[in-house]
Amino acid sequence: MTARPLARRHTVLLALTAVICAAALWLGYRWFEGRYVRAFSEQTALFSGDTLKLPPALAGPGRIRVVHFWDPACPCNVGNQQHLGELVERFSGTGSVDFYALRKPGTHGQLPPAMSAIMPLDHLPGAERITSSPAVAIWDRQGNLAYFGPYSEGLVCNSRNSFIEPILQALKTGRPVNATHTMAVGCYCPWSRAN
Repeated sequence: MTARPLARRHTVLLALTAVICAAALWLGYRWFEGRYVRAFSEQTALFSGDTLKLPPALAGPGRIRVVHFWDPACPCNVGNQQHLGELVERFSGTGSVDFYALRKPGTHGQLPPAMSAIMPLDHLPGAERITSSPAVAIWDRQGNLAYFGPYSEGLVCNSRNSFIEPILQALKTGRPVNATHTMAVGCYCPWSRAN
């Protein structure tokens, strides 16, 4: 008779362990979802770089110049900051690419310390007319705007679906790029108050 209560205790203990493990997995999933998974609102954004110009101090021939347009209050920036950090790490040490950041006017915030190689810009002529952020503009070695648009399209932004790496590679090898008008579906926030 002692074997039966012992087997029952063992079964109850196993069931209790399974319930605790299931609850822990569920809580872990909810924590991960709350911290890393964000609602994705598919919206189409049109990017047109017709009005963008480098400030006089940066204009003209020189290194390739990348300008990151960001709004500290925009949740979409979280999705591309790791990718931006990887771009800075990969290309800023090559001696041919400079990185700058333009924060949305009227906002306050700083990029993470890991992105200290990105130099802040106070103003960029024509930036008041862009529609959405996060966005990126790339000028070639001659000072011509080669690209203006999003980092990538879709829910995630990384080196596998990025538009930026191929453009920087082409410009580094001297190939011309002219992609100053783009349209993409992704996570974007309005830049100007008129939008």
